Amino acid sequence: MRDKGRLAKLPAPTEGLRIGLMGGSFNPAHAGHLHVARTAMKRLKLTHVWWLVARGNPLKSDHGDFAARLASAKKRARPPRMLATDFEARAGLTYAADTLAAIKARAPGAAFVWIMGADSLASFHLWRRWQTIAMTLPIAVIARPGYGLKARSSPFARRFASARLLQSEAAALPACAAPAWVLIEARHIALSSTALRKPTANSPSSPEPPV
Repeated sequence: MRDKGRLAKLPAPTEGLRIGLMGGSFNPAHAGHLHVARTAMKRLKLTHVWWLVARGNPLKSDHGDFAARLASAKKRARPPRMLATDFEARAGLTYAADTLAAIKARAPGAAFVWIMGADSLASFHLWRRWQTIAMTLPIAVIARPGYGLKARSSPFARRFASARLLQSEAAALPACAAPAWVLIEARHIALSSTALRKPTANSPSSPEPPV
């Protein structure tokens, strides 16, 4: 049987670039995801952000239709500097630790950063091989409403306290060897995919965050 992992291609050139990897179910993608991507791009001085649409989320029972989630991410991303990709599905991978290792192996000349919201950091210790992820790529954590304290006191934050950068040092993160991470405070957008899957008759569409 052919090896899917070897056949899967990265969505764009990588050599010498600073690339943020933002994984998620994107069920659906919304303005909050775009805000996180833009914040990371600006504060970390990234050349690109890839939206890695998860093949499935082992911590969730309702993944949603993959094609619809991918289309949603492509609609919200802003090419050419932001690209939504189905790399994980094409590679036949499920867990972030495997996906990030595969991407890094294919592009040794790129400086990658894993991007996550503070809500994800609060439960990061439940991910499979979360400490391996922390040792694979530097991590940028973007503030999310109501999760500041949970993120700062999470098992990850305690375990890797000595590897945390100051916000003023965020631009240096892509060049850092893992483990390294930074918590970036930013204007909050109180949107969630869960809430958007339960629209009401008077619910407005999610607005575009300011550039």
